[in-house]
Amino acid sequence: MSAARKPVIQARVVHGDNLAVLRGLPDARVNLIYIDPPFNTGKTQARTRLRTERSADGDRVGFGGQRYSTTVLGSRAFQDAFGDYIAFLEPRLREAHRVLAADGSFYFHVDYREVHYCKILLDEIFGRQNFLNEIIWAYDYGGRAKNRWPAKHDNILLYAKNHKQYTFNVEDIERIPYMAPSLAGEAKAARGKLPTDTWWHTIVSPTGKEKTGYPTQKPLGILRRILIASSNPGDLVLDFFAGSGTTGAAALELGRRFLLVDSNKEAIEVMKERFKGKNVEFVKKR
Repeated sequence: MSAARKPVIQARVVHGDNLAVLRGLPDARVNLIYIDPPFNTGKTQARTRLRTERSADGDRVGFGGQRYSTTVLGSRAFQDAFGDYIAFLEPRLREAHRVLAADGSFYFHVDYREVHYCKILLDEIFGRQNFLNEIIWAYDYGGRAKNRWPAKHDNILLYAKNHKQYTFNVEDIERIPYMAPSLAGEAKAARGKLPTDTWWHTIVSPTGKEKTGYPTQKPLGILRRILIASSNPGDLVLDFFAGSGTTGAAALELGRRFLLVDSNKEAIEVMKERFKGKNVEFVKKR
C-alpha cells in the first residue's frame, strides 16, 4: 500500500450487553477506550425534542418578547440507577484493561457522585502508577441550586496501560487562548497554550445542529480532543457505553476505526440516524 493511501476505516455498532461483547474481544487490540457510563444519579435521564414556530398566541415567550408555539416531536429516556454501581462496573472495567493495547489509554467519564469510588477501583485494576490525570470538564449551563454551590463539571479519569509507554500527541492538540495574554508575551499569546486538566467547553446545545435528542449526549469537541491526543489515524477506538455515538462521530471525522456498544434500543436508533449514509455496520448481539 502506498504511503499516500489512507487506511480502510472499519466502523461497527453492536446492539447488546457490553460485558458479553467485551468478553468476545481478543487481548490487547484496542488502542483507545473512552466510556461515559450512566452516572448512577438515581433518576430517569430524559430528553424531549421540540419544534418551535413563531406564533402570536404561542405557549412560550422568547427573546424580545416574541411568542412561539411548540410541538413535541418525541422523547428518549433511560433509568440511571444501580443497586451496586461498583459491582456493575468492575467486570466491565477488568475486560477493558484486558483488551487495551500495551501502549493504549483509557478515559473514564463520570461525575462527582461516584468518581472517588471509581478511582479506587481503577487504581486496583490499572495500577495506581498508571493513573495520568483527572480531567475536569467545566461548563456553565442549566439550572442552579440555591442551597449549595451549583455542580457544573464532570470528571474524566485517564489511565495508561503502561505509564512509561502510551500515545500522547502533544503537538497535534488544538491550542487555546491564554486567559491573560499580556502576561504570556506576544509570541506565546499568538500561538496559544496547551489545554490543562481543566477543560472549559459548552454542553451540546438543546437547539444546536449537533443535538441528537439523546439524554446525556456529550459534545464532539470533547471527544475530538481525546482522540487527537491519545490515538493515531487507523487506530481502533472502543466505547462500550456508546449512547448517542459521539465517540464514533469523532472517530469517523479523524480517520480512526471504532467499535461502539450499547444495550439501549433508543441509543441504537439515534446512532442509525446519526450515521446514515456512512459506512457503519450495525450488528445485534444475541
